[in-house]
Amino acid sequence: MREIALTVTVNGERVSRTVEARRTLADFLRDDLSLTGTHLGCEHGVCGACTVLLNGDAVRSCLMFAVQADGAEVTTIEGLAEQPEFALLEDAFMRHAALQCGFCTGGMLLTVSSLLAAGELTSAAEVRRGLAGNLCRCTGYKGIVEAVCELAGVSP
Repeated sequence: MREIALTVTVNGERVSRTVEARRTLADFLRDDLSLTGTHLGCEHGVCGACTVLLNGDAVRSCLMFAVQADGAEVTTIEGLAEQPEFALLEDAFMRHAALQCGFCTGGMLLTVSSLLAAGELTSAAEVRRGLAGNLCRCTGYKGIVEAVCELAGVSP
């Protein structure tokens, strides 16, 4: 298998490694960097559990090769947890009972963070559209939508 040099900033820390050309970003984060908050669910880009921020945009790390992130800035749930806005996200999700098993939560919070930063959540319909790529098998979405609507300043 061909190996390629990779330099990426992950959660504010510059990382240089040599990786197999076909290694996914998700596997690189989990196995090489021990950032296990990036969950692997479907491994087809459907569930959103593997979502990370790549230069501020929410992406599915199971669909990307690690080398595609060369030179980029990646934020995982561990990195988001260190940022000031995380407390607001966490508080809203807890108050609205938007958390249960937690498997989808990391990807969900990274998606919400990206959408809020972009100012894309202007209505409850936009909240639902923005969350459509993140599957949750536990909550039924009502609490999640309410929490995100509160954060976006829109009515649920």
